[in-house]
Amino acid sequence: MKLLYQQKHAPSLARYKFAILAFTKSVYMDQQIINLYDEYTHKPLSRQEFLGRLAKLAGSTTAAMALLPMLELNYAHASTVQEADLFTERISYPGAKGDMQAYVARPKKEAKYPAIIVIHENRGLNAHIEDVTRRAANAGYLAIAPNALSPLGGTPANEDDARTLFQQLNAEDSLLNFIKVFDYLPGRNDYNGHAGCVGFCWGGSMANKLAVNVPSLQAAVAFYGGQPNAADVPKIKAAVQLHYAGLDERVNAGIPAYEEALKKAGITYEKYIYEGVNHAFHNDTAPTRYNEAAAKLAWQRTMDFFAKYVK
Repeated sequence: MKLLYQQKHAPSLARYKFAILAFTKSVYMDQQIINLYDEYTHKPLSRQEFLGRLAKLAGSTTAAMALLPMLELNYAHASTVQEADLFTERISYPGAKGDMQAYVARPKKEAKYPAIIVIHENRGLNAHIEDVTRRAANAGYLAIAPNALSPLGGTPANEDDARTLFQQLNAEDSLLNFIKVFDYLPGRNDYNGHAGCVGFCWGGSMANKLAVNVPSLQAAVAFYGGQPNAADVPKIKAAVQLHYAGLDERVNAGIPAYEEALKKAGITYEKYIYEGVNHAFHNDTAPTRYNEAAAKLAWQRTMDFFAKYVK
């Protein structure tokens, strides 16, 4: 009887599945949902409120639950460069009020390399950022990724917990913790004395802050990161490269003032806006926001920038 029912109703079942798939895709592409997730990621918005608003946009709680895996990070896609191809280690260095933990990667050959500090998003040091660190190492750098959550015990497995911990960080201490990695570097036998940094989201903002506060920094690359105060821009000694997502209204609101200050101070800088893409477009573990073409172009520009200014 069950088989007969399936055979008899196969066309209608197929149409039903197609309709569900079409609905999911249409919701999946809804910019309002992506904007809501961005708000949830960056503002004190409870998960309960986020899910309630997501259900309203999706049309039902069931549809909202179906969308969650598309919105949240998928670390199954995190590894593009294998550790076996590089020298890697986990280190600690003195921070503002205790030890900072960091992930290190560089080419296997024993030599002195320019350093690139890789600064994570507001989820702490995770599998994705470790892979980005290996990508930088694969290009010939001593890449070091400090974990801003070290003072709070490190990065929890649950990304919601990680975002919650970020709200507990002291901004001044966090900045000092990243500044102090530049004090650590000269003690390494594989460091050649030249350094740059690249950061994403929260890390993009930190990259801009390091440009202001580390005179020895030669290049700072910020992906969709908050801008420093215009009054502090004249302190920058590094060359600056800025990557922005065209749809990222929240971060992009600060571009005009920053660019005007950079021009007025005579700072060497490059600015790129990738139209039609979202905040976090470089993160290949974020399925709804990752844009392969923009990510690859931005990363190539980053590597070219470091090759020019960090030698």
